[in-house]
Amino acid sequence: MLTEQDPDYPQQLMPYHDRPPILFGKGKAQHLSEAQIAIVGSRKPSPHGKQVAYDFAYYLSDQGFYITSGLAQGIDEAAHQGALQHGRTIAVIGTGLDLIYPSQNRPLHDQILKQNGTIISEFLPGTKPLQHNFPRRNRIVSGLSLGILVAEAQLGSGSLITAQAAANQGKTTFAIPGHIYSEFHQGCHQLIREGAILVDHPEQILEDLALPTQWQHQQASLSRKNNPNEFQNDEIVHSVDHPKLSKHEDDEHSIPIHLLAVFQQLDWVGRDLDQIAATLDLDTATLTSHLMELELLGRCIQQSGLYLRCRN
Repeated sequence: MLTEQDPDYPQQLMPYHDRPPILFGKGKAQHLSEAQIAIVGSRKPSPHGKQVAYDFAYYLSDQGFYITSGLAQGIDEAAHQGALQHGRTIAVIGTGLDLIYPSQNRPLHDQILKQNGTIISEFLPGTKPLQHNFPRRNRIVSGLSLGILVAEAQLGSGSLITAQAAANQGKTTFAIPGHIYSEFHQGCHQLIREGAILVDHPEQILEDLALPTQWQHQQASLSRKNNPNEFQNDEIVHSVDHPKLSKHEDDEHSIPIHLLAVFQQLDWVGRDLDQIAATLDLDTATLTSHLMELELLGRCIQQSGLYLRCRN
């Protein structure tokens, strides 16, 4: 349990008059002061949206950022799972710590705690998942973070409330665009029209957040000096001036050599057979066979006639 007087109370919340006077938590409290990026979105996203959330969380956490989200189904869930590959995720929940909502995310809840993550709530133990609790917790998600990424959202999505909270706090909001006829992306398109930064690669987020990240490091370093016993085995964020090229760089070593050229043509947006065939000068039968092998290996998915890279 943290109050505003505790050294582990996240200092990035202090400027806000509506900051929670008490935070209840599980895991390591010192993680709350690390550089964070929030990833939020629809509870019922498309498969593409979940994949993008996972990939961005994987990449950004690999760079040393903690990924903060709300432990909801859909985009939140995918973001936590991607960040867990590097043990850097924080969940802000809308119930008491003794309750898990939705119940389907109990395995994810347990995995977060097992893999060095942190779960916090401003609500007293026993607080049930009341509807008005979730918009309220969104200000903490955005307040903890240097910036917020809306990975996929329909109009009216609760993640737009988080984006509004971020705007009120002066935080940078990023949004991933999608197909103009897709209802899954209309919320993101609205945010972009209202001034959110369009991104299609996580490296763009690193570039835009370079200065806020430097400030966050200075604050975390100061906290470590003032409370040396409170910070043990902490991980320092990699320099955002030299981000890694791609999360798939290491993956490619485990791709069979005859499939590597096809795998390298895949991305998060999706490419059709004709595009890939034209680039590689492959006949359709051979290309289809290679793509099927990649699907069986769990490295590729097909959606609406397009082929996308897939996580391990």
